[in-house]
Amino acid sequence: MLAQAPAPRPRIEEVGRVTQVGGGIATVTGLARAVSDEMLEFAGGVRGLVLDLEPGRLGVALLGPSEAVRMGEDVRRTRRVVSVPVGEALLGRVIDALGRPLDGGAPMSAPERPVEQEAPPILDRAPVARPLATGIKVVDAAVPIGLGQRQLIIGDRQTGKTSIAVDTMLNQKETDIVCIYCAIGQRGDSVAKVIGALKSGGMAKRSVVITAGDEDAPGLSFITPYAAMSIAESFSDHGRDVLLVLDDMTHHARAFRGLSLLLRRPPGREAYPGDIFYVHARLLERAGQFAAHAGGGSITALPVVETQAENLSAYIPTNLISITDGQIYLSPRLVRRNQFPAVDLGVSVSRVGAKAQAHAFRSIAGNLRMTLSQFEELEDFARFGTRLDAQTRARLARGAAVRAALRQPERQPLPTVAQLTQLIAATDGSFDDMSEAQVAHGMERIVRAISAAQIPEIHARMADNVALLDTDRGILLDVARKALESHEPDA
Repeated sequence: MLAQAPAPRPRIEEVGRVTQVGGGIATVTGLARAVSDEMLEFAGGVRGLVLDLEPGRLGVALLGPSEAVRMGEDVRRTRRVVSVPVGEALLGRVIDALGRPLDGGAPMSAPERPVEQEAPPILDRAPVARPLATGIKVVDAAVPIGLGQRQLIIGDRQTGKTSIAVDTMLNQKETDIVCIYCAIGQRGDSVAKVIGALKSGGMAKRSVVITAGDEDAPGLSFITPYAAMSIAESFSDHGRDVLLVLDDMTHHARAFRGLSLLLRRPPGREAYPGDIFYVHARLLERAGQFAAHAGGGSITALPVVETQAENLSAYIPTNLISITDGQIYLSPRLVRRNQFPAVDLGVSVSRVGAKAQAHAFRSIAGNLRMTLSQFEELEDFARFGTRLDAQTRARLARGAAVRAALRQPERQPLPTVAQLTQLIAATDGSFDDMSEAQVAHGMERIVRAISAAQIPEIHARMADNVALLDTDRGILLDVARKALESHEPDA
């Protein structure tokens, strides 16, 4: 006789019940062994994240619509934490924090990684010493960013914060840097514009877009930046350099505040919970330049935060300023003057500084800041109608020319050699007698002249990140002067 197959072993499951639901939060009973940060599965297919453990009940942040969860329905433990697919398969894709495709493509088939990870210890880190070229003159020259740095982009609404981050991503077309754009609480059309810019700029195939829209559950918005950081870590662990844009942390803080208030956690300043600093710190501390024994890669984080009425002392902005390695401040005052990018060099700072700056820019950065600061003081003084001597008028003309030279169209990052040539010409006085329109056309002519110039030695020195010689500076200035021989706009 054939041996009978063994009877299937009984499967034991822990099943709980939903006692309350609404606003992206569910209260669950009957799961006494559930642990913090565990993912639960609701009968309707929605998943949830355990945030609160209290006697007899769990506070669960829903990762799907509250309308899909009903009172009294079953809830089961998954015995695992929230994870996200990682690896090369994500390049060119648009996903949410759970790895579900939002671009109409096939479902993800990739290994998963928990969204929450401990930050690397000090001994696994290395100094930030390699420059990240943004392609934006005012940033590369005066507020340098290094690979592995955490540089905050801060400013009021509609000042160009996302444009700075996207242009930096577009400038990585000729590098092997992987770019990740994390949209938190953004409108769908805003995310679509970023995706369109990446496609037109040739960076879509080397980028990952992970998003939680303003219509999604607040729990999904809460875990999205952690999922993006886990994806970045999967590349940096293999020695890759990663650029991670978190747009923006204000919406992330508001999502966490909403969850905390609904969970009846004690509110603190501006109704935010007391651990909001830790929530952001444990995320951003995972970025950095890592030592060779830890993979040798890097994660450069560009968190974005929104201010209201230029209030830099608000709770969330000050928290993030203290966590990061510097900030790029975008001023509405400069926006009103049509100065784009609207980077205020008086408030913007890089705490890594020249250690991570391209050597070619170091001779220009100090002179650029000094010229602009002196010009702004003189400009305010000249508004009173005071008679000015010839020297003061010349300094005003030089400052106005340098400020005009720092303007740069959106979605047009420039090669380092073109940036340097434009800034050398501006600080040397080549634009002093031009109007703003003539300066703009002159900048375009310089870019064309540099691209046509035969200067392989200078290109090689910039590629090797060594300081320019005085003869190199003279060659670039000569190219700029020849390009500016005519002030008339191009036909």
